Amino acid sequence: MNRLAKLGFVATMLAAACSAVWADINVGVVVSTTGPAASLGIPEKNTVALLPTTIGGQKVNYIILDDASDTTAAVANTRKLISESKADVIIGSSTTPNSLAMIDVVAENKTPMVTLGASARIISPMDAKKAWVFKTPQNDAMMAEAIAESMAKSGVKTAAYIGFNDAYGEGWQQEFKKAAEARGIKIVATEAFSRTDTSVTGQALKIMAAKPDAVLVGGSGTPAALPEKTLKERGYKGKYYQTHGVANADFLRVGGKDVEGTLLPAGPVLVAHQLPDSHPVKKSAVAYVESYEAKYGKGSAATFGAHLWDAAQVLGAAVPEALKKAQPGTEAFRTALRDAMENVKGIAGAHGVFSMSPTDHLGIQHGVVMVKIENGTWKYTP
Repeated sequence: MNRLAKLGFVATMLAAACSAVWADINVGVVVSTTGPAASLGIPEKNTVALLPTTIGGQKVNYIILDDASDTTAAVANTRKLISESKADVIIGSSTTPNSLAMIDVVAENKTPMVTLGASARIISPMDAKKAWVFKTPQNDAMMAEAIAESMAKSGVKTAAYIGFNDAYGEGWQQEFKKAAEARGIKIVATEAFSRTDTSVTGQALKIMAAKPDAVLVGGSGTPAALPEKTLKERGYKGKYYQTHGVANADFLRVGGKDVEGTLLPAGPVLVAHQLPDSHPVKKSAVAYVESYEAKYGKGSAATFGAHLWDAAQVLGAAVPEALKKAQPGTEAFRTALRDAMENVKGIAGAHGVFSMSPTDHLGIQHGVVMVKIENGTWKYTP
């Protein structure tokens, strides 16, 4: 090899080494900061500012796009983040319908995704496409079990369900029906409404005519307040339940006195400071709440932002393992990251402790508490 060739070879090797050392990890974030799901997406977006800027010695870039609570926009944003921003991993979106729509894109591009949507259908049944998808929110199935158990303990014999007319509401209807019937609770009415509806009077009248002991609203964010407010106005006196999709201050503000006494399952982070010191998640949940409120003000923390925080905790454990096998910006790194995420164990987040596996891409323990809305705030009800 002549001198010029040797110099060229050395320069190439140096450039490659520098590229490896300075390669950035690009995290694409798709959330709903506008539209009906904005009360979920805004705290998620806010949480990004609290995340580490380096993991495993590598710089991390967070690229955030708003999908306006629209499935088409969620898909377009995902494609853009992968093709233009060279995202190594996608976090999002805020809702179940958007997250389901994004699965084909991430699978096609072999890019791991951590969804913030609640439905178990996003990650199960496991197949070649869903093998690229993980989640941190509790599944609707485990939350439905908690609600049905609460109803049974309080003597509820009949229940009605009113939920969104989309994948979120349909998933909850199925899971609640199974959980309720397993405990001898009869579903006497089932109704649906849109996230953008301004009236559900017809549905409320049908529910009241069925005279259920309790009503579960299968919605999320501020739109979930509408059925409860309507039923209260019409004089329904039974028990009210909501899903964990309403666990933020905006729901309390919109619902006001009409949601007093409502019961719901939630992640421990919602009542972090009320948890007993022995709770496995208290320390990590309090850490998120205090970090968020230090930046955005007292009382501003929401469970939805904590789902994104938990996604970052999972990445924080998986990225160093993936870096042992490949460098960011490559298919090899994305594959290694997917494999590493699938094997994280005992990662304490704000919502629970995560231990994933090839057949369980959530793997959450200690992730559910029952909460009551009392005096305009959340009360832990052990």
